[in-house]
Amino acid sequence: MTIVNGYEQSDNEKKLDILNLPSLEAEAKKIIPAGGFGYIVGGSEDEWTLAENTKAFSHAQIVPKVLSNIEQPDLSTSIFGIALKTPVMMAPTAAQGLAHSQGEKDTARGVAAVGGLMAQSTYSSTSIADTAAAGEGAPQFFQLYMSKDWTFNESLLDEAKKAGAKAILLTSDATVDGYREEDIVNNFQFPIPMANLTKFSEGDGKGKGIGEIYASAAQKISEDDVRRIAAYTDLPVIVKGVQSPEDALRAIGAGAAGIYVSNHGGRQLNGGPASFDVLPAIAKAVNHQVPIIFDSGVRRGSHVFKALAAGADLVAIGRPAIYGLALGGALGVQSVFEQLDHELTITMQLAGTRTIEDVKHAPLTHFNYAD
Repeated sequence: MTIVNGYEQSDNEKKLDILNLPSLEAEAKKIIPAGGFGYIVGGSEDEWTLAENTKAFSHAQIVPKVLSNIEQPDLSTSIFGIALKTPVMMAPTAAQGLAHSQGEKDTARGVAAVGGLMAQSTYSSTSIADTAAAGEGAPQFFQLYMSKDWTFNESLLDEAKKAGAKAILLTSDATVDGYREEDIVNNFQFPIPMANLTKFSEGDGKGKGIGEIYASAAQKISEDDVRRIAAYTDLPVIVKGVQSPEDALRAIGAGAAGIYVSNHGGRQLNGGPASFDVLPAIAKAVNHQVPIIFDSGVRRGSHVFKALAAGADLVAIGRPAIYGLALGGALGVQSVFEQLDHELTITMQLAGTRTIEDVKHAPLTHFNYAD
């Protein structure tokens, strides 16, 4: 155990014997301090959208396909020419030092071990350069929470590009923080500095609540910002937080090289739709013009399959990987991804799909079961 400013961080480094990803939450709760756990697990308001994110996967069913003459499904795929061994990627998740002393560095190591893609957050516990170095050349994206101070944005983008980031994720759905009651009940303030903030005038994040952190973030984000970031970095810009076909097309019109369908894991606008429920319409509107990344509520290999079949090109996870980080460090993160890949492989076999491209063309049926 490592103690920083009175906050107890896990030092666990071990492979995990995982039954399923949902079971990890209760185990992680035992070792992550209450304030940190509440920040990680919590959604906004009464958490209706948070719950709907996972429930929504029951709105579509996979059609089994027999006599398909396949074995050993292949999970490899690519995005922007980047070869990946799995379609499951790490979502940009803030303040991973709340779960483990190595934070994003161990997450990067675990994701690299499975041949996956890591996305790191502006509000990381470790620096862009250190997180990239921990991945030892494995592909990474950088997620930008735009600041009101463009010089600050440029500094982050410069460091991300220098560290070898392959794309920029522009978070567009967090111009203010959602009303997160777990943080209010716990009177939560970040006990650990955020490395990317310590170097600049915005402070280090330590001793602040999430509302104070967001106060320095840009509340006005437009198509012009997509163009500006793309021109400044000469990297693909993916707009994160898209929940409607109209916004997807607006982003593409502004030069977005990708669309990231997400409701921030139910942490922002409560009462909005589950991400999976809006994915098909967005995919239809995008019509393969640019890649689509999807997250929110993914807990099973069958969820990954359904998201890919509904129009996603990559599927991201957040909380389950953070629980794996707390329980086992880099090896724990690796274990989480391996479990999800294992379940996905079984689903692909039973659905008669050999490749990820086959999955993208697999039929889904829809029957809305009564609650």
